[in-house]
Amino acid sequence: MADTLHCRPAQTLLRLALAALLASAVLPLQPAVADAPQASPVDIWPKLRNGLFGDRPIREDDADVVQLEAPARAEDAATVPIAIRAGLPQTPERYIRTLYLLVDNNPSPVAAVFELTPDSGRADIETRIRVEQYTDVRVIAELNDGTLHMARRHVKASGGCSAPAGKDPREAARNAGRMRFRVDGPVEAGVPAVAQLAVSHPNASGLVLDQLTRLYEPAYYVRRLTVRYAGKPVLSADIDFSISENPNFRFHFLPTTDGELQAEVVDTRDLHFETRLAVKPGHVGAAVPP
Repeated sequence: MADTLHCRPAQTLLRLALAALLASAVLPLQPAVADAPQASPVDIWPKLRNGLFGDRPIREDDADVVQLEAPARAEDAATVPIAIRAGLPQTPERYIRTLYLLVDNNPSPVAAVFELTPDSGRADIETRIRVEQYTDVRVIAELNDGTLHMARRHVKASGGCSAPAGKDPREAARNAGRMRFRVDGPVEAGVPAVAQLAVSHPNASGLVLDQLTRLYEPAYYVRRLTVRYAGKPVLSADIDFSISENPNFRFHFLPTTDGELQAEVVDTRDLHFETRLAVKPGHVGAAVPP
């Protein structure tokens, strides 16, 4: 099968840049107070929709294709858990090829664009995001036939993009790029298996004000993720700072033979980091030390 994860990188990056430009022009940051009254933000969705998809029809609330799980009120705006659930298996005949994770009212609303293949097994993805103010969170699934399907949830949270890091920024930068793979449960040939990738990285938004220097800390985050199994593409993603500090992803892959899971991340300083995990169907995967 052709390496479909890399057939449209320029188009994806252009869409990301366009979406960030649209958002930064109209969305002022709000005070980081979780339960403060929220000013009505400009409705960015029509412009975001047009910039990403033009006038293509988008079918909404189609659980047979995609669902989105998110808390109605987040406990921590800097680490809001998100789960994307696919309603169909990944087969060569019909599969989800792209998932757009959007946070309407964030300074940069395109949190991630995931590219998948039939070798993904299932298009389920779990991660954690930042939420700057009360917002709709959306996932748009694009199938291999070009149709678009959307699920959305409203999340009450604020201050996640401008909140201070959970760890000392200098220490976090020193540890940037350490990764850990895990495969959950026994691995059976031909059955989608669940993997988890944890990346140590500050994923700094550039919106945090240093209280001593009164300067904003520079943005520094993971911008690209690529995962392969036995040399075949499973998942790739263009990522923005709307993904939380220390990015964490749960996803599926389709094991058919003994092979290696390989992950590579690239950050905004163009630093490259890799990790690998040997997987054998019939065995439980083990974590690789960072």
